[in-house]
Amino acid sequence: MPIQTMKGALRALILLVIFFIGVWSHSSGLLDDFLFYLPDIQFLMGEHLWLTAVSGGLAILVAIPLGVVLSRPSMARWAESLMQVLNVGTTIPTLAVLALSMSFLGIGTTTAVFGLFVATLLPITRNTYAGLKGVNPALMEAAAGIGMSPTQRLFKVELPNALYVIFAGMRTALAINVGTVPLAFLIGAGGLGELIFTGIDLYDPVMMLAGAIPTALLAIAVDALIAFIAFVVVPRGVNPARA
Repeated sequence: MPIQTMKGALRALILLVIFFIGVWSHSSGLLDDFLFYLPDIQFLMGEHLWLTAVSGGLAILVAIPLGVVLSRPSMARWAESLMQVLNVGTTIPTLAVLALSMSFLGIGTTTAVFGLFVATLLPITRNTYAGLKGVNPALMEAAAGIGMSPTQRLFKVELPNALYVIFAGMRTALAINVGTVPLAFLIGAGGLGELIFTGIDLYDPVMMLAGAIPTALLAIAVDALIAFIAFVVVPRGVNPARA
């Protein structure tokens, strides 16, 4: 079956499931209970997005230059060792990172941003490094042959050809970020985790879903947004979606 046909069938199935869930929730009164939390959802979603934007933005600003530096020939000896140091950030559970950070930064937004930053850093750095190292050597030789400097080769050859892989890392990292932000509530930083964990404590499934469903939808929306940006920005010959 062609890939586009499979995607179309999957979308139709998802829409059908959503339709039946909507009909069932309306008939059971669950929708009215869910809408009771709508003001809380709107407020907490703003906090959730802010935490994602700040921590994810900082991770992108640090990870891409770091991946570029590690991909340089002069760093070949140390690149993998340094990458393993970054890997510690994802090996340690985010909740543990937040707990350790509280010892130095206290409770609140700063600690949450730092923990989310650490959790988001590695996928972007790794994909930036892998994307740049995966550029076709023939392109590099051709660029050197026409007299391009190393800086020119980086910006005109390497980065354009590595963009698709870099964006793939950003999609993974930001999806993880959105799904991890609910833990920020445990250290007083807000977000949709307030509804999720309070719902768990009170054994209130509707309250829990009022936080969980928007979190899932936000992750999907962020992933779709980055995919759209990648579709627009990545050159046609590099992006398989535009081939």
